[in-house]
Amino acid sequence: PPGVLTVVQMAQSNPVFSILVEAVVAADLAGALSGAGPFTVFAPTDEAFTKLPKGTVGTLLKPENKKKLSAILTYHVVPGKLAASDLTDGKKLKTAEGEELTVKKADGKVMIIDAKGGSSTVTISNVNQSNGVIHVVDTVLLPAS
Repeated sequence: PPGVLTVVQMAQSNPVFSILVEAVVAADLAGALSGAGPFTVFAPTDEAFTKLPKGTVGTLLKPENKKKLSAILTYHVVPGKLAASDLTDGKKLKTAEGEELTVKKADGKVMIIDAKGGSSTVTISNVNQSNGVIHVVDTVLLPAS
């Protein structure tokens, strides 16, 4: 059964997503991601954000970079609800940002490949929420632009 929390509420209640929540708020996406959905969210942990070059997160959180931050965050959102079983090898996922992600399956793991060829591994899948599903990822996905 789906969770009683929205995607945003679940992230807010879990300390491993503090940077993600701060970013969603800074980009003014909390309202949109609290909507009916459904959404599939590839949610990077704080550890994933720390893999970015030093200073990147602080720079992205500045008001003048809101558009870029919003593009990165919406690149982690796929309209519709995709369970782990829907994430088949080679599947292309059209993101809310407009660009695609590609699913890669290898060694029993599900990886999400971004536009720049970066790879993020799904560490926890099928965290069902009232307005969608969260798949926790270990690396921030970056759109081409």
